[in-house]
Amino acid sequence: MANFYTDNEDIRFLFNHLDLKRIAAITEEDFRFSKEFDIAPTNVEDAVDNYERILDTCGEIAGDMVAPTAENTDLVGNKLEDGKVTYAPGIANAIYRLGQANLMGFTLPYRFGGLNCPNVVYTMSNDIVSRADAALMNIYGLQGIAETINAFASEEIKQEYLPRMASGEWTGAMVLTEPDAGSDLQAVKTRAYQDENGNWLVRGVKRFITNGCGEVLLVLARTEPEISDGRGLSLLLVERGPKVKVRRLENKLGIHGSPTCEIFFDDAPAKLIGERQRGLITYVMSLMNGARIGIAAQSLGIGEAAVRVARDYAHSRKQFDVAIENFPAVRELLVNMQVDLQAARTLNYFAAYCVDLEVGPMKKLEFGNVTDKDEQKQLKQDARKFGRINKLLTPISKYYASEMSMRVSNDAIAVLGGSGYMKDYSLERLLRDSRITTIYEGTSQLQVVAAIAGVLSGTAEAVINDLIAKPTHMDAWPEDIKPMIDEIRKGLADLIEAINFTKGQNGMSHRDLYARKLTDMAIYLIVGALFCDQATASQKKKSVASYWLAWRMPELRMNKERILAANMAPVNEFDVLAGPVPVRE
Repeated sequence: MANFYTDNEDIRFLFNHLDLKRIAAITEEDFRFSKEFDIAPTNVEDAVDNYERILDTCGEIAGDMVAPTAENTDLVGNKLEDGKVTYAPGIANAIYRLGQANLMGFTLPYRFGGLNCPNVVYTMSNDIVSRADAALMNIYGLQGIAETINAFASEEIKQEYLPRMASGEWTGAMVLTEPDAGSDLQAVKTRAYQDENGNWLVRGVKRFITNGCGEVLLVLARTEPEISDGRGLSLLLVERGPKVKVRRLENKLGIHGSPTCEIFFDDAPAKLIGERQRGLITYVMSLMNGARIGIAAQSLGIGEAAVRVARDYAHSRKQFDVAIENFPAVRELLVNMQVDLQAARTLNYFAAYCVDLEVGPMKKLEFGNVTDKDEQKQLKQDARKFGRINKLLTPISKYYASEMSMRVSNDAIAVLGGSGYMKDYSLERLLRDSRITTIYEGTSQLQVVAAIAGVLSGTAEAVINDLIAKPTHMDAWPEDIKPMIDEIRKGLADLIEAINFTKGQNGMSHRDLYARKLTDMAIYLIVGALFCDQATASQKKKSVASYWLAWRMPELRMNKERILAANMAPVNEFDVLAGPVPVRE
């Protein structure tokens, strides 16, 4: 039987290398739940063992039940008849089986039937599921809907919806985008209003809604018509019903098993989540941050699947009586793909780990009845610290992983040549599936816009310095790793020089034009530092760290030179260089 957890050496290494005992103690709130719930762990060892058993179950379902149906799911897609959407058979069966295994309430509290797992373990499961079928992850990975309800809704709403979502009976959707409001969510026009009895109703059109046919729809709508920006938006829960009409399913390049819907809300009954006017500013931002970590994990699964196909083919395919894996050009492709994938996974899991370190103290402050003032102060400091860090790590994780999935899928086709272009292999599907990861939940360009403030403000520098100070489990860096740490320090000096130069430029044009290069420099250093830490526990990871620095540090220096050159031609000479707008006949 295939198991996509037990056969993945890198995921298992990171599971054991990350300090999950620390996360378990935070998530389980010092294991107070074990007094009330039989499934709750009693100590850190019990918790970590439970996490691994959950991932083992997820890996078995993904490898044995989901992956064999992915090709058929891609071919048949979903169907819309009389306003009702029917999932592809493989998707419908997978949701049922995941629900049976209690995996659809991965991070929800025990009291709602959830598993109360930390975000980093859920991220690992998204990686595993996405390798089997990226389209399925778009439904499985929407558990952030339930998390948002748990975080901000009334107790009455929680009790009504969360148990059915945890069981997999109901699925959800985040209903944000409109025909004229894509990345600019402040332009949302869908209206929510109260009738004479105070009941909320929603009217408007939403487009590009992943799993818009789900039972629980979190809708961003304008409740204050006199306020035209984001302050006039609220978040409402709309249950699927006769007043919610799926008008069409989008005909897409990839992820065919994920229904992408256009929805018309015809004065649909709704329930307000939290407070008015906080829909975009507080609730959707929280929801989207979780979704971005999820899309990064989806990208990992796609990359993992592509690497495996290419590696197997290069080993077995012979040309000129030699396996093509022996040709240096092919070897470089395969090595770059594998290291690129491991870099994205390292960054994504680290980001998810830091989310747990932020959310844990916040939950303890709110629900843990902490009375000691010194402990309260420390919890607030921890939440603020990791809040700043996550404003950087969340977008760079999504940006790097999604771009990686495209690079790796494309290079995998190059390894297979003409065969990779054919539907006989899964690579053409993986390449199609990868493309959307750089678009939804914020394009790569928007992730850079979100990340650049953390790079320029010194947050990236602080993260890098913290990572290279010394390994958490040792008094000092081993002698054979110190040269790599010195390389990172030199690279950090280059990054600081580029940052200072950018800050010294007049206006925002230089910053905006070179934001991606600055962000890439920060990513190369953060990943390099994380690889060095991993190298203390694995000889293989030491080789990975060494290769990463040999590959990326010259690129870092090149980026610095380009930033310092300050060539503004793309901005100042745009019309000349881009050419005229084509004339439509």
